[in-house]
Order: sequence, then C-alpha cells, then structure tokens
Amino acid sequence: MDPSVIGTRLASAAMAPLLKKLLVSDGPGAGLPGAARRIRLSGLVSFRGEKRTLTEKDVRKLAATLVERATAGPGERPFPADETEALTDTLAATLLALGDLDMDDVQAVHLGAPALARALRTAAPAPDGLSTDSVHFLGSLTEWACVHILEFFTQRSTFVARSLVEQTRGQAALTAKVDEVIRRTPRVDARDAEFERRYLAYVARKHGSLQIYGVDLDGAPERWPLDVAYLSLEATGLLSNMLELEGRAALDLLEAEGRAALTELDDSTLADRYSLDEAALLRLGYGRLRERAAVGGPADQALAQQDRVLLRGLAGSGKTTLVQWLAVSATREDLADDMAYLRDRIPFVLPLRTLTRHGERLPSPDRFLASVDCPLSPPDGWADRVLASGRGLVLVDGIDEIPEAERERARRWLRDLLDSYEGNRWLVTSRPTAVRDDWLAGEGFAELTLTPMSTAEVTTFVRRWHRAAGPDAAPYEQQLLDALRSTSEVAQLATNPLMCGLICALHRSRRGFLPRGRKALYDAALSMLLSRRDRERDMGTPYGIELGEAPQIQLIQRIAYWLTLNGRTTIDRSHAESVVREAVPAITEAAGYDPDAVFTHLLHRSGLLREPTADTVDFVHRTFQDYLAAKALVDRWDIGVLVRHAADDQWEDVIRMAVGHARPRECAEIFEELLRAVDAAPDRSTRLRILVVAATALDHATEVAPEIRSRVLRRTAAVIPPSGPDEARDLASVGRAVLDLLPGPEGLDGEAARAVVITATHILDDAALPYLARFTRHPSLRVRSQLMWAWPRFDPATYAEEIIARLDPSELSFTVRTDEHAALFERLGLRPERLELRQGLTPHGAALLGDALRSAKSLGVVASIAHILESLPADNALESLTLADTPEGGFGVFRRLTELSGLTVRGENVVAPEDWWVLADFTRLRFLSVTDTALRTMPDSLRLPVNSLYVECRDAFAPLDVIGRAFPHLEQLFVWGSHRGQVHDLTPLAPLERLSYVAAATGARFTGTEHLRPTVEVVT
Repeated sequence: MDPSVIGTRLASAAMAPLLKKLLVSDGPGAGLPGAARRIRLSGLVSFRGEKRTLTEKDVRKLAATLVERATAGPGERPFPADETEALTDTLAATLLALGDLDMDDVQAVHLGAPALARALRTAAPAPDGLSTDSVHFLGSLTEWACVHILEFFTQRSTFVARSLVEQTRGQAALTAKVDEVIRRTPRVDARDAEFERRYLAYVARKHGSLQIYGVDLDGAPERWPLDVAYLSLEATGLLSNMLELEGRAALDLLEAEGRAALTELDDSTLADRYSLDEAALLRLGYGRLRERAAVGGPADQALAQQDRVLLRGLAGSGKTTLVQWLAVSATREDLADDMAYLRDRIPFVLPLRTLTRHGERLPSPDRFLASVDCPLSPPDGWADRVLASGRGLVLVDGIDEIPEAERERARRWLRDLLDSYEGNRWLVTSRPTAVRDDWLAGEGFAELTLTPMSTAEVTTFVRRWHRAAGPDAAPYEQQLLDALRSTSEVAQLATNPLMCGLICALHRSRRGFLPRGRKALYDAALSMLLSRRDRERDMGTPYGIELGEAPQIQLIQRIAYWLTLNGRTTIDRSHAESVVREAVPAITEAAGYDPDAVFTHLLHRSGLLREPTADTVDFVHRTFQDYLAAKALVDRWDIGVLVRHAADDQWEDVIRMAVGHARPRECAEIFEELLRAVDAAPDRSTRLRILVVAATALDHATEVAPEIRSRVLRRTAAVIPPSGPDEARDLASVGRAVLDLLPGPEGLDGEAARAVVITATHILDDAALPYLARFTRHPSLRVRSQLMWAWPRFDPATYAEEIIARLDPSELSFTVRTDEHAALFERLGLRPERLELRQGLTPHGAALLGDALRSAKSLGVVASIAHILESLPADNALESLTLADTPEGGFGVFRRLTELSGLTVRGENVVAPEDWWVLADFTRLRFLSVTDTALRTMPDSLRLPVNSLYVECRDAFAPLDVIGRAFPHLEQLFVWGSHRGQVHDLTPLAPLERLSYVAAATGARFTGTEHLRPTVEVVT
C-alpha cells in the first residue's frame, strides 16, 4: 500500500494528534540562546527522559490505532489478518526507535520522510516472521508517520533559529559544491526535462516486463512484470574478494601486479628502489588493479562499485534481463538504498544485434534512440547533453551477438564514446569466450562473470514460476523441488533462468515427468511449443494452417541455419519470408499452403520466433537458434562448415548440439575432424578452445566409441594445468570428466595450483569436493581465497565441513554471505583473524557470529553496516575495518573501535565535518582509505596520525590542500580514479616532511613536483 493511499484513509485532522503524543512540547520563545546547542531526538520524545508522558505500552496502543485506521475502508486487506498483532508490535518498536537515532530535528527534516523511515527501520529490530505484504505495509505506514513527525519538528519554536545556524555553518561548503555542479552541468531547458519525463516512461513500459519461458501453457500471462520476475544473481570477478580489503590485506595477492606497474614505468632504477620496500610495491599494485577489478556480489550492484563493467555470462544466464532491470530501475524515483546509484541516470539500452542488423555503422549518441526503433524524437543535442553531464547509463548488450570480425570495430566505437564523455556508467555484456580477458581493461572496465544459480536461487525461481502458472501447477512445485535435490542430472541442467523455465514448463506439461539430458529436454520443449500448446489450449487453426511438428521444425531450422551461417541473431522479415517461401515446396505437408500464410503461422504460433521490430525476426532465445541450426547442419551434413568454425565462440553450442543430433558414425567423424583441427591450430589458445568444445560435446553424444572418448580426453589433459583463469573456466565447461585429469597439489607452483582450483570450483558437482579438499592447506593465499570464494556454489553445509573448516587461516579473509553461513561458522567453531561480511547477512546472522567477531582483527563489511557494528562485542580485538559505504549515522558508529590501525570507508554518502572528530581519538590509526568527497569535509584544525592514505576520486581529483594539512605524518599517498589528461599541482603537499612517494593510478599529469623533497617519487 502506497503512503499516499494510507494518507487518504488516515485524515490528518484525526491522526496528527495521535502522532504528536510521541513528542514533547516546547515552551514559549524562539529558543535562540540555545540555538547552537545540538539537541538529539532522544530529548524530544515523550517516552523517555525528564518530560516522559508516554510508556512503551502507550506507544503500542498508538500503533494499534494507526494499523486499525489505515486498514479500514473498502478494498482488499493489504496484509494477512492473522499478522495484525505481530505487525502492530513491530510498528511500535519502530516508533520507539525514534529515541535511538543519533541526530537532531534539523538533521531529521533535512533527511526527509523516506530516509527517516529507513533510518527508523534500521534502528528497530528487523520484522520477524512477517509476510512480504506485511513488511511492505509496515514500510509505507512508517513513511506516512514520518511525514507528520517531520511536520511537528518544523513547528517547534526553536526550529527556525537552529535551522539558520546550521545553514550558516554549511553555507560555504554548499556554495562550493553548487559551483562545481554548475560548472559540470550544462543548462537544460524545459524541452529536455519534458522529453526525459516521456522517455523514462517509455523505457519503463518497453522493458518493464519479462517473458518467462513456458508459463503461458496454463493460461497465465506470457509476460511477467519485471519486478516480480527479476531474480538477482551473483557476479564475481578476479581477485574481487581480496580487493574489498584495504591495501595491506592484499599484499601477497598483488605482488605480480605491483611489479608490473613499475615495469610499465620503464625505469629500472625506480623499480629496484621500490623492490626493497615490499609493502610500498604491493600497494602500488593495488592502486593499479583497483582501476579494472570489481567487487563480487549481486550483479545489479556491479555498477555501484565500478562505473565501467564488462559482464560475461552463458546463454540464458540473465544478462539481457539484468540490462532491462537496470534500465527500468533508472526510471524510478522510489529506488531502494542499494539501487540509489541509478538515481537521475538516463538509460540507453543498445542491443548490438539490433544496431548492426543491416551492417550499419554503430550509432553516435544523437542516433541512439532511432537505432533501437524508439518512436520518440528528442530535442536536438539532447543525448550529447546527457552524456556530457555524466548522467548516462549506457547498456551495451551482446558483444557475442555480432560477428567476430565486427567486434574490434565495436570496441573502437565504445572507446570513442568513453574518450568523449566522462562520469557516465557503462555496462557491456558478452558470452564468456566471445572476447579475450582484459578486452576492455585498457578502457578501465572491470570484468565480472555471472555465476550459475545457487540452490536457493533455483528454489526461488521454481516457486515464482508455479505461482504464476496458476493453481493447477501447485501440486507439481514441491515434486520438482524434490527432483532437483535428488537427481543430479536435473540439477546440473537448472543453472540459469532459461533452463529453469524449460524444466518447470516440461515438468508441469508432462505431469511430473522430465526427459533425460539436454537434447531430450530441447526435443520435448519443441514438441510442447510446436504441437501440444495450441492443441491443449483448443486454439484451432487461427491462420488456416495445420502442420505437424516435423515440418515446422524443417522450416524454422532453415532460418536458424541462415542466421548462424551469417553470424547473425536477427534477420530482416522480408528475407525470412523468402527463406520459408523457397523451402515450402519441398516440405510435403506444407506444399499445399500459401507460403506467406505458412510464415505468418510460424511467426505467431510456433513460440520460437518473434518480431523485435516491425521489419525484423529473431528467435525467442539464442539457444533455440543454435539447436535448430545444428540440426540443419547435420541434416545437410555440412561437417566442413562445422569444423571451419570450431574456434568461433558463436559456434560452440552449435557444434555440441550437432554431436547430439548426429548418429554414431557421423558423431565419430565430427570428433575425428575436430582433433585434426586441433593439430592444425596456429596457437595454444586456439587448440584449447577446440579441445574444450570437443570434450564438452562428449556428453551430448548418444553413442561414442570408448577409443574416441579416450583420445579427446587425453588431448585435453595435454593442456592441463591451464595457463590462467580464462583457460581454467573454459576447462571447467568440460564438466565432471575433467576432474580425473587435474593434477596436484604436489608438484604445482602457486599459479598452476590456483588455475586447477579455479577449474574445479567451476564444476558444480559434489564430486569436486574431495579434489578441492586437497588444497585447503596450500601455502598460496590466492589458492585458498579461491576456495573461500566458491562456497556459495555448492551445498553450504557440505562445503563448510569439507572445505571451509579445513582452510589454513593465515592471511585469509573468511567470507560470510548468509545467515546459514553464519550458523555453520558458529557450529564449526571457526575463529579466523580476518572476516568479511556480505549482503544477505541479517541481524540474526550477525548475532550468531558473536565469538568470531570478538576474535577478528580485520573486518570487511559489504552489507548494511549499522547492525553489524552494533553486534560487535565490547571486548573486540578489531584492528582493521573496511566498509563498502559511509555510515548514514556518520563516523560516530566507530567510537568504540579506538584500537583501529586501519580504516577503509567507500561509498558516496557525505561525511559531516563534526563526524571527522571521532577519528581524533584513534591514536593508532596508520592506514586510511576514503573518497575525495569525504576528505573535502574534514575540519581545518583536525590532524590524524595516518602514514598511508588511499583516495578514491569520484567527483574530482584528491583535495591536495586538505591532505597536506590534515596528515602531517603521511609517508605514502595513493590516488586512483578517472582523470586522464588532467593536470594537478602538487605544491600543497610540500609541507609533508615524511612523504616518500605519490602514486596516482589516474593517468593524470602533475606540476609542482619541484617543491617536494628530493626523496619523493611521483608515480602515475
């Protein structure tokens, strides 16, 4: 229920007096003598302090009245009736939390009702056992109550005087920020604002729904609202777990990168000098990597951490759905906290298959909308103004869906855009092997890969699918979930949303029976779509065409064959019609029909084809194109075509599926030809790609001679261990069979050991666990970090017992992502020195970690930090803390942690000047990592004992004047961000007596170096 709807049911005249009871009254007068004194909210509430007039029981009665009146009136009840009492108790606890917020009335009004409501919900105990509807209602009612509470604050006699004092204090800083915004933001006329309103509404409609495969069989809507269908998946990047920590925790991990950074300077003298200082060398590597490495976690949070991301994922893994989600989220005003980074962003959804369907040049910004057939006409220069002001969200979908020969041209196009416009956020998607590792690293892109769906995510998807399919599907839900748990063959297929949808549809359609294997699954899906769907829905023949399953497949596979042969995923409608027209006379069952009517029937009734635009046709998913193209190639026996494309990433699935379609003798010939192609390959990379395709195709063959299987696996073993993470992931795609080929740990150096562990952790089968357990005591931190990072990919309890509990904890950060992880942590009695807590951990889970938190010396928190820090025992041993965001309550949450020697705080929240004084008591603080935005609010008189300072530049370059003044003991300064080509004066650093070097991973240029001491080195 929206807050505005609640407001219509709760008249202000009746309800305002109820809420006013929560607050104490002022005496007469303006209160000017005390205007400068900060009065916290705890002194303004009526249920504590000297002016207490309400008890907690009274507040509970008030909450009950609010709930009762908000639900009165006609219409459906917004939450289950049996949860009324529990919801009332939770609302009362939320209102009581008003006295726990560390702010005053001026700050509360400045926050606004939505943010104050969020602060209250954070400070109060989390809802326990409430349904989603009740939680949503509670949030809306709390926000509505905050509207009235803030109104009361503004009516206090001292409010105006205190507001003026606060405004005067912040006027200088505000003026500077406004000047900067004016400088960076071009003037936008009313036409731009009006067009953006219309355009965002169009994007929300166009991308606001999602087709979930197979759900339409039961009469349910074929498309779901995106916010119902969307399932947030995890994405991981190389070294992402270690890069979340402050620089010193990553020393062992970053040695190679640090040396590479110095080597790029082409200055052997400098490199030799720094080789004597290992910590300095490795921190330089950290700064270098930070530009291109990303934090793992929810995929929709990737752009919150990095403004440029290349996201890889298999077919059906959810890449395009993620693009839709980000685009639609950017159109909303009521963004959740974790999506707030998209606020005021203008999305441009650019599917490359559409942009290049006629061989056109890739578009300039003024043609972005026209090139994707958007019917709206923007004002002249609008897209340029959006991108120039850094407000764009550019979503380039499907590098793999254009021919390989055109990808370099796409990269140059992207590079030109990046060079022209700064401050925007960019996402590029691709299949894993379509482009090499670091393909966009030179442009500052972090690389992430969508992980397969976890068991919990598969369960969520299955439950949502069956709810959407209607009550007739309900009996099959638990039956399928049981099958996914007990039948490994089914579970191995259900690794992405597309395959999960297929499995749900087939399980329901076949009354609980599932075919075995991928080919059988697709054969059954085609049968379901092409013949059973219309028959079971009694559709008749709406286009006057009645064709069996086989002739329809024969016709549609001609289109798939043309698309694959030409490296396309989209075909002009007129061309598709001609392909069908030429084929109809040869298809006995179709020969008597008008070819154009046959094409119309296939387009609208097959369930396999669609019209993305009025003049184009494509498949509902690329997987169906690959499957039918493979069948056409086998039918025509174009084995030479298959082999010529053996190293082409667009043909990998086609070749595997062709093996599935082939008869035993044909299958043997395909493998023989693939092995000959391996022998003829010009380099290791090409040989590996062909071998992986051949090895992964073995499981698709209905029958394959043991001798051929042995030869393929023997040749694959020759490229083991893999030479790096990319090769490791490619080998993992071979599946369980590759486990028997992996060596070690004996005789493997650190890099080789890490490569084989990466391979094994990407084989989602419990058979990998005994192999991985052999590496738990490995001396390489990188090997053990990979084992830690793989926990979510396997059954949590089994992996915890066999891997996590056995890990050598030396320098290793143990990552806890969920309450289940926390419970296992406690059950196994794990007490590592380094902990990292991720999104998904609730206050309950944090409480389970009490003993582990007490003994941890280093803590990284990539989650809502308030409840985590409150859960820290008073006798904690914490020396190093890393936070993914600035605390909303300011640095006051650190007061109990005065033993800290290292602190990293990222995020975009502004730090109030007075909050900086909390760190004045941190006499042991030697390492600090913050953003340039936070540094700019430091009080002029504050001095900190920091030796090493890292500054992440988001709005502008690091404020060197603040650094030179506030850190008199500074020895090392590291700066990174996107400031290529800019010139900065280092003169403000001259007063620092201990500074030994400045490292800037920004591409910036410097003047004023002559004012620094001769021992200072400047590295850029």
